[in-house]
Amino acid sequence: MNLRAISVFLLLLCSAIVPAGAQTFPSKTIRLVLPFPPGGPSDILGRALAQKVTEQVGQQMITDNRAGAGGNLGLELTAKAPADGYTLVLSSPLISISPLLYSKLNYDPQKDLAPVSLVAQIQNVLLVHPSVPAKSLKEFVQVVRTRPGKLNYGSGGVGTTTHLAPELMQSLTKTRMVHVPFKGSGLALIGLISGQVDVLIMAVPAAQGQVDAGKARAIAVLSDKRATTMPNVPTTKEAGIDGLVVDIWYGILAPSGTPAPVINRLNTEINKALASPDLKDRLLGVGVQPLGTSPEQFGTFIRSEAVRFAKVIKDAGIKPE
Repeated sequence: MNLRAISVFLLLLCSAIVPAGAQTFPSKTIRLVLPFPPGGPSDILGRALAQKVTEQVGQQMITDNRAGAGGNLGLELTAKAPADGYTLVLSSPLISISPLLYSKLNYDPQKDLAPVSLVAQIQNVLLVHPSVPAKSLKEFVQVVRTRPGKLNYGSGGVGTTTHLAPELMQSLTKTRMVHVPFKGSGLALIGLISGQVDVLIMAVPAAQGQVDAGKARAIAVLSDKRATTMPNVPTTKEAGIDGLVVDIWYGILAPSGTPAPVINRLNTEINKALASPDLKDRLLGVGVQPLGTSPEQFGTFIRSEAVRFAKVIKDAGIKPE
């Protein structure tokens, strides 16, 4: 009986550890891994969010740029970190797409990482070089149809949204262009304005300057609503194509096995930060739309995006590497 009583006591003690730990979380610095190089959208978003969370919780949240392997290095590093809530990662659609593009990963995006919250999205815009004789989406589709395989589109690399969005467009419109991958969307934009490629789909904030300068023509925004900085550019649905919605989204994940109370505390603080007027205005000012979800909603979203992109990849004949 004494042994049984001791066993029950130990079980109760262990079950109480997680909630107690969650109540004191965080008690040290939180690291937010950014899987892409400094200066890009994830860097801007991650640093701004980390600064606000630091102010709220009284412990530092620091950012750690770990670029490499198309972003998978940062996700792998986080997946293999201790499941205590002190290592997080800010992921792009990479979390949904990587298993579809890489036959061998050193981690399982779906099993080794736990969703915390979807945090933001950036709208994409369809751009054409001024030499392309099209000023609307309808005209553009007609041009591509009459010149199958003659126009080419740039991308920031195989498997990026700048690659998959044009593939989705071709699937929906039954058109065909030639893919020209660059080492990053910045180089792809240079390729567009220099005339190396005819078409490019990329983030509105990055494209804005070239559109304003007349070096690229904005045809349609691939989102549910128009971009505030491009109010005269219609959405793809307004322009006549349903289903061509491809935003660049970002979400935060933790290693699988992180206690639920810790995940929930992180979710609460992140959503509080995103709803704060100062951070919200700061992000909107650079073309980033703050969002916020529950961990469960973000998990469902990740899976739905995987299903959607799997069809795009299959239709385009893209083979896993």
